[in-house]
Amino acid sequence: MEYVSTRGGSGPVSFADACLSGLAPDGGLYTPVEYPKLAPAKPGESYFELATRILSAFSAGSISPDVMAGLVEKAYSSFAHQSVTPLNQVGPDRWLLELHHGPTLAFKDVAMQIIAQIYDHLLAERGERLTVLCATSGDTGGAAAAAFAGLNSVDVFILHPYGRISPIQRRFMTSTGASNVHNLALDGDFDGCQAIVKSLFGDTAFRDEVSLSGVNSINWTRIAAQSVYFAAAQGALGADRKLRFVVPTGNFGDALAAYVAARCGMLNGLELVSAVNANRTMVDLMETGSLSKRSAIATHSPAMDIALPSNAERLLFEVMGREPSKLKNFYDSFTQSGEAELDDQSKGALKCVGVKAVSIDDDVTAREMNRLYDETGTLQCPHTAVGSASAREVPTDCVDVILSTAHAAKFPETISEVTGKTPPLPERSESFLARDEEFDRLEADLGKVREYIRERVGGAR
Repeated sequence: MEYVSTRGGSGPVSFADACLSGLAPDGGLYTPVEYPKLAPAKPGESYFELATRILSAFSAGSISPDVMAGLVEKAYSSFAHQSVTPLNQVGPDRWLLELHHGPTLAFKDVAMQIIAQIYDHLLAERGERLTVLCATSGDTGGAAAAAFAGLNSVDVFILHPYGRISPIQRRFMTSTGASNVHNLALDGDFDGCQAIVKSLFGDTAFRDEVSLSGVNSINWTRIAAQSVYFAAAQGALGADRKLRFVVPTGNFGDALAAYVAARCGMLNGLELVSAVNANRTMVDLMETGSLSKRSAIATHSPAMDIALPSNAERLLFEVMGREPSKLKNFYDSFTQSGEAELDDQSKGALKCVGVKAVSIDDDVTAREMNRLYDETGTLQCPHTAVGSASAREVPTDCVDVILSTAHAAKFPETISEVTGKTPPLPERSESFLARDEEFDRLEADLGKVREYIRERVGGAR
């Protein structure tokens, strides 16, 4: 299996190189040269078996199926539910796909736990050490910290927007006690953190100096790992049933994973709702074929407060006929003028993908959180509520599968304010509250972040 950059300046490379690099050297995102053809989930096939089969296809030539099976076992044996991502029925033809049974109570655990195992395996084979750098709007950082904490082959640097994530989200990042995990709270929003990450990856000399790698959803392995639970849901509900997946969307990585599962033949077609909050870039892109530069808006669902979803680039690469020069010109125009528009052919192709975007504001999110409690007796996180409200707003004849992306306990302040009830933290997570936090606050300054990383990586090596 080989991978190329969406911008056309890198590839083809192996799965191992694409995984360990994260972002392509030309600033593009790695994507498969060809999508593997994969059978849908088989009756009785466990999540472990399905994940092994799918990830072995994407890593062919780099990791054998036998080795991948062992990595999958290590990654998911600690999850609180044997199904890893169980389905919970909340109404007629209406299900929640629960993705919060991992160590940090969010969907990012599903991908991050296996990425850490894959990194550890590949780096041990090569006798190398890497610096992992990621920006987070809330959940990626905690998942990365938990997955990579204590690994000898990796130094982890996590950038989060100061005061823009929940205290519980922050503690999952800052309370590992691991010497190889470094947390930076930057002034500003997530997009500012992400911009610094992209700039550092674009600095070839620095990237080579510290052996930089990324595990945000820009890393293809994240997308491959997340495609598994879409296939698992299709298998659990019946291969012949038409499903509509409703995905709370920030960086568009989770939604893109559904597209990938469908492209590989693991879904019965693709009907997908990308559910966003007041940060409605995906709505504008899907409806008008255009991007406009804007600042992120703070909402009840902070992990989705993203103004420029990075993984939209992979979808646009497909609708542009996989022409990297066309995509590069589109993003160059956006960078220079703050605006970009697809040509008519690409707009038409985008309309036929099977993706619709819906924007839900905080008032509707709050009403949905209360409605879900009244209907099911369960408290749901605000991101899940955005998805659930989106499903109600757009009727369908399909079976609705709404992604429940985080445990309610990760957002106790918002849920208490909205519902008057405080969600209890699962007993397995209570130890995080008793630990000391470690993070440094910095300006959102590229030079200062670069020097911060350089000093600490140099000391470790």
